[in-house]
Amino acid sequence: MKNKKSKRQKRHSRVRAKINGTSSIPRLSVFRSNKHIYAQLIDDEKNKTLASASDLDLKLKSKTKKKENDLSNKELIAYRTGAFLAKKALNLSTDKQKKKIEKVVFDRGGYKYHGRIKALAQGARENGLKF
Repeated sequence: MKNKKSKRQKRHSRVRAKINGTSSIPRLSVFRSNKHIYAQLIDDEKNKTLASASDLDLKLKSKTKKKENDLSNKELIAYRTGAFLAKKALNLSTDKQKKKIEKVVFDRGGYKYHGRIKALAQGARENGLKF
């Protein structure tokens, strides 16, 4: 009998075999733990992280006790993390030039597309990223 972690890793390897990020269209990779959620924009050609965001950057934990838009507390934090990453991507500056990243390839990390993963993607989409 397989546990949840090995099933997720198997799903993740299947997803990663099909998608790849470039400098113009990076991969938006998501990691979810029990307490936190993390997202990165990755250029796989150069093996470089272009931008990253997590709920630890937001410092909103104590202020988000109520529900908004039918989202739970963790989903609301994930939504805001996605929005924060999208704003970072649109204002990304590297090596004397300012690049706007508008298109990304979504890597859900082997997680099922619902709950916090869906909320993060929705927050990124509504703030300017195109999947």
